[in-house]
Amino acid sequence: MPGRVEYGELGESLPAIASLNASYSQASQSAPSPCPPCAPGERRVISDVRRTFCLFVTFDLLFISLLWIIELNITKAIWQNLEQEVIHYKFETSFFDIFLLAVFRFLCLQIAYAAVRLRHWWVIAITTLVSSAFLIAKVINSDLLSQNAFGYVLPITSFVVAWLETWFLDFKVLTQEAEDERAFLASLGTSHEQGPLLYPRPVSDGQFYSPPESLAGSDEELDEEGLGRRAVTVQEKEFVRQGREAMAVVEQILMQEENWKFEKDNEYGDAVYSLEIPFYGKTFILKAFMQCPAELVYQEVILQPEKMVQWNRTISGCQILQRVDDNTLVSYDISSGAAGGVVSPRDFVNVRRVERRRDRYMSAGMATIHEAKPLHNCYVRGENGPGGFVVLKSGTSPSVCTFIWVLNTDLKGRLPRYLIHQSLAATMFEFLTYLRQRVSDLHSSLQ
Repeated sequence: MPGRVEYGELGESLPAIASLNASYSQASQSAPSPCPPCAPGERRVISDVRRTFCLFVTFDLLFISLLWIIELNITKAIWQNLEQEVIHYKFETSFFDIFLLAVFRFLCLQIAYAAVRLRHWWVIAITTLVSSAFLIAKVINSDLLSQNAFGYVLPITSFVVAWLETWFLDFKVLTQEAEDERAFLASLGTSHEQGPLLYPRPVSDGQFYSPPESLAGSDEELDEEGLGRRAVTVQEKEFVRQGREAMAVVEQILMQEENWKFEKDNEYGDAVYSLEIPFYGKTFILKAFMQCPAELVYQEVILQPEKMVQWNRTISGCQILQRVDDNTLVSYDISSGAAGGVVSPRDFVNVRRVERRRDRYMSAGMATIHEAKPLHNCYVRGENGPGGFVVLKSGTSPSVCTFIWVLNTDLKGRLPRYLIHQSLAATMFEFLTYLRQRVSDLHSSLQ
């Protein structure tokens, strides 16, 4: 078996193995935090996506106005038709009220979302409801359909544009601004030495970061045999801090299992849950029971991430950019496409921390910046929030274990949220299928 390590030796001399494997990392979709969030002084008054929405609302008014002017100029002189439809207005024959409906939408939406910069959907819900009800009544009770083609075009266009505005605000503007707000708040929180925790508790850093059987000692100690490493530069210390922050968040997610919300399961009994995390949003948790020793999963998933490309089709590349210390490294990961090609491949730059406990192996990480991997034109750069892999040992049998994957990621690219969530859950189950196949192949090779 390539890279085979006896389980007994793995548990007894873990730091040495960690030093020889300059590659602890995870799959591309393990979890990180927003890459460099903008500084508070750089925060924009109105976001780009909201400005685009306001521009579309203006287009709505201008387009409906243009269609109405064309309609006025079809049969008689424009001034004669204007007098007939405005001064001698009749609900059954006039298009003037459809124009006023567009003016109503324009004023309400521009005041609410441009002037007041409201961050709620209730205004557009009212304008869309009023527009839909009025247009339906207009089509049913008027003679417009018998006049000319604009009897069809104006009501349909007004109806469709109103609902497009609703979709744009709900699925693009509010969603994107919520993500930007989380990134901004995270930038305020990460300016401190200790990153924001989910549920702050009166405990020391040692309880989170330096358990009795963690991979390495404190940052201030060097291994006497020369195997130990520690962060030296300011950048390396920042990597270590990010890794510890991710580990702390993952630990608190595990302690909040009673709050996990069930999403879906499969025929093997594996289940995907979700949890809303302050600053980072919706996080997915995969929990599965594995018929193999915990050390095997630890070796294949955490200690040998580069080799995962050989058996895990959900990733297409993994490269270790820098090893910071015995617990921390920076990796560059490339994910495969998802959702039948709708979600294109993404690349990620992640900082990762690996620790060993009495009852578990843990690897936690989050997004970071590294000079060796700037943005690349070939891929959309994804950003991961805190997450990682946890392998729980069984208290009754050494031949079984529990595998947990915590995934918080922003795939970018303005994809619909429901599509992202469906593709992430499917990807997690797909990864587990490849992992079980890998375990089965290793067991077969040992027999």
